[in-house]
Amino acid sequence: QVQLVESGGDSVQSGGFLRLSCAASGDTYRRTCMAWFRQGPGKEREGVATIRSDGSTVYADSVKGRFTISQDTAKNTLYLQMNSLKPEETAMYYCAARNPGYCGLARGLYYVWGRGTQVTVSS
Repeated sequence: QVQLVESGGDSVQSGGFLRLSCAASGDTYRRTCMAWFRQGPGKEREGVATIRSDGSTVYADSVKGRFTISQDTAKNTLYLQMNSLKPEETAMYYCAARNPGYCGLARGLYYVWGRGTQVTVSS
């Protein structure tokens, strides 16, 4: 069984930055692919970035060049560095995991989720 616990959410000004963390535990096979999703008020949950155990990454077009996903395998922790934040990126940010194979941004293909951490960006 895999457990994911997010942290690092906060309130920031537009243009600011935050680093989110996701502490992972449990079956490493079932968290070979790790991802960040977000869900804003009244919006559907959308994929932000993913990373495989080999370090390869995928980003949503809206965050390319501003967000960086990374992982520290020794600490079993996933990170999301978010720079130049925009008010429309106010959302609950979720960490997710799945086993090998698909490692894209489709939320329906992830079956392990954390409870989320709130990010609020004010203008």
